[in-house]
Amino acid sequence: MKYDYAPDLKERLVNIVNRLQMNHVDVNRVECLRSFGSSTKRTLARCHTIGKVMQKGMKTGAFYTIEFLEKFDKLNKSDQDKVIIHELLHIPKTFGGGFRQHDFVCEENIDKLHRSLGYPQKTTWF
Repeated sequence: MKYDYAPDLKERLVNIVNRLQMNHVDVNRVECLRSFGSSTKRTLARCHTIGKVMQKGMKTGAFYTIEFLEKFDKLNKSDQDKVIIHELLHIPKTFGGGFRQHDFVCEENIDKLHRSLGYPQKTTWF
């Protein structure tokens, strides 16, 4: 696997966080990477974090990295924004290093926020 920083995706993420008023997301403690060489068939992006024990041991707070697999770049902008929203929804309001599960990070919540960005009712992104 190869990883590269993705400043263009970080800029889009910051824009989405601001437009959707996701004020709990500390964009200074979120990084975006592109990965190359994954053999996964369906995954477009992944959200990673440092666990609580590691945070304590490192004397640091939560930090999230959103990894965008190479298939992500083949999507249109609307679908890419849905993926970014999906990954942002995994970050809990506490911004403590945990994750929100897929009972909250669901198509209904993603579509609602996607429409808030000015996109039409629904697009398929998976």
